[in-house]
Amino acid sequence: MKKVDLHVHSSHSDGSEGVNDLLKSIIKANINIFALSDHDTVAGCEEMEKLVPSDIKFIPAVELTCQTKELSSHILGYGIDYKNKILLNLIEKGKKLRRIKLETRIEYLKDVWNIELTEDEQKWLYSRTSVVKTHFANILVKRGLAKDNVSAMKKYLDDCKCPNTKFSIEEGINTIKEAGGIPVWAHPLGGEGEVHINESEFLQRLEKMKNYGIKGLECYYSRYNDDESAFLAEYAKNNALLISGGSDYHGLNKDIPLGKLNSSGRNVDASKITILKNLN
Repeated sequence: MKKVDLHVHSSHSDGSEGVNDLLKSIIKANINIFALSDHDTVAGCEEMEKLVPSDIKFIPAVELTCQTKELSSHILGYGIDYKNKILLNLIEKGKKLRRIKLETRIEYLKDVWNIELTEDEQKWLYSRTSVVKTHFANILVKRGLAKDNVSAMKKYLDDCKCPNTKFSIEEGINTIKEAGGIPVWAHPLGGEGEVHINESEFLQRLEKMKNYGIKGLECYYSRYNDDESAFLAEYAKNNALLISGGSDYHGLNKDIPLGKLNSSGRNVDASKITILKNLN
């Protein structure tokens, strides 16, 4: 049985491991096929492609943070040309918007919580390719202000009103296609820490996502049980959508092991992941 994990993050976004260490973890976990899908950046893809041994299949990918007035979602783009200019322009646009958000959060911590980040802490944040709440949370936990990342974000950051840095869903999907990739709706029932939506709400969102041009669903996911995965896989088949699966691995920044594509922790055979047939 070939082991697959198509949702993996490195320290280029909010994972804890650099590309080299991430690859070592993938090899140790006996993963045969994987995708590096960092948030709103492809900075690690070229590095990873140079390092991957010939007996492991690597799929360049990205996870774009998207939103419309009525819907917020993450869109995974698989098999992308990570040097595509349209994709890189979108990523650069997002980088500039996130810089504003970074500065807003630094000021918020100072003004609301009287937490002033040191010069070294700010230098570290500004050096990141993509800064998210997890990076701030790591600093707060290290200072002893919270027991873990989740509680740090909930207490100190969730109420911070930041400018919108998300791409439109249509923009994200079209850009992935322009870069030769396949757009897949990530964790469509809800992601990490989110309440899973019911069937009725999912169907309403699915119709909108199909209209935007989505080509697949992440049916196998570390936080979904067997019934939820079967439910999603059935809808994918009935709507001519591809089936994907990934753990959403973040190293030490999330309690999710590599290759965990369901809540019970069992491995999923790559033959069930139909998107792979379109990525050969």
